Amino acid sequence: MNPVYAAMATTIFEEMSGLARETGAINLGQGFPDSIGPEELLRAAADAVLAGPNQYPPSAGMPVLRAAVADYYRRFQSLDIAAGDVLVTSGATEAIAASLLAVISPGDEVILIEPMYDAYRPLVERAGGVARAVTLRPPEWRLPIDGLAAAIGPRTRAIVLNNPNNPTGRVFAHDELAALAALCVAHDLVVISDEVWEAVVFDHAAHVPMIALPGMADRAVKIGSAGKIFGLTGWKVGFVVAGPRLLQPISRAHQFLTFTTPPNLQIAVAHGLGLDDAFFSDSRAALERSRDHLATRLAAAGFTVLPSQGTYFLTVDLAASGVSGDDTTLARRMPHEAGVASIPLSSFYMNPAPAGLIRLCFAKPDEMLDEAAARLGKWLSDQRPGD
Repeated sequence: MNPVYAAMATTIFEEMSGLARETGAINLGQGFPDSIGPEELLRAAADAVLAGPNQYPPSAGMPVLRAAVADYYRRFQSLDIAAGDVLVTSGATEAIAASLLAVISPGDEVILIEPMYDAYRPLVERAGGVARAVTLRPPEWRLPIDGLAAAIGPRTRAIVLNNPNNPTGRVFAHDELAALAALCVAHDLVVISDEVWEAVVFDHAAHVPMIALPGMADRAVKIGSAGKIFGLTGWKVGFVVAGPRLLQPISRAHQFLTFTTPPNLQIAVAHGLGLDDAFFSDSRAALERSRDHLATRLAAAGFTVLPSQGTYFLTVDLAASGVSGDDTTLARRMPHEAGVASIPLSSFYMNPAPAGLIRLCFAKPDEMLDEAAARLGKWLSDQRPGD
């Protein structure tokens, strides 16, 4: 058996969703909206199934979607890209896998910035690479430029960046990213920039694409996700944007992974990317309101909630809220004791994690968030009987 996978446990996301189903708990663990999705895209996908085509589309993606992705990034991020700079993948995780397989050779070192999406490390190792972790620190979660510089060695080939960051909700500032870009240029490194949450930013924060920074046009891989832009996580439509030097080998890796993506979903996503500005601003405003709704209720119940500038997630500091214990143990207890499923942040680390942090998804209806906050508040009182 392949050693990367043979001893690997089930992902924490699957475990916590399983516990939610088993106990009837409210699932604020796995990150997906509790809705069917935007009607405009659903109708476009259904019409495309009936009208066709329903055979293999081009491996690089249907021309209509590649052009729509380029137009979308020109419109919202002022990127000067063409349809030929875009590759369509079956979800962003496949895009990350194809990028790592294309960039890494056996023995190359890859710097991962933790807390991080749990797929990064096994994908690096499956490609023959060696993962090196550099850690963000709460509550600011700023990029540790000195730590990144110290981690770069003669075998370092790439850095994986997630911005906005899951699970912390941090949107990295221009000065942090510019300092990272300068490191990459100085050491001839590639950045695989997982930007799937780029459309889910709040409080007037600005998403800065890594590929737009000085020196990065030919050394950054930008990864996006229609699932995150439109709240259609099950569609698994992702995209890669890169210069020819990087996009060509990534495309070759992609053709031997999923090869292509359902044509009706590509057509529907292309339609969605062309919707007017109000669609995107309204979607973002609705999520920001849900974030504030849950944060307010959790704070009123006595929890310490860390800031979130983007994504679907809030981080709750259980230790600062008066609950001691290992975050994974607490998260496994909570579906049974509180009736709410969460994700422990230690699942996003290679190194020891800060104590007592859990992640909650707020992309849910108000009534679900209200009930979850009420259950968690009662649970918190039970953990602090002296209050």
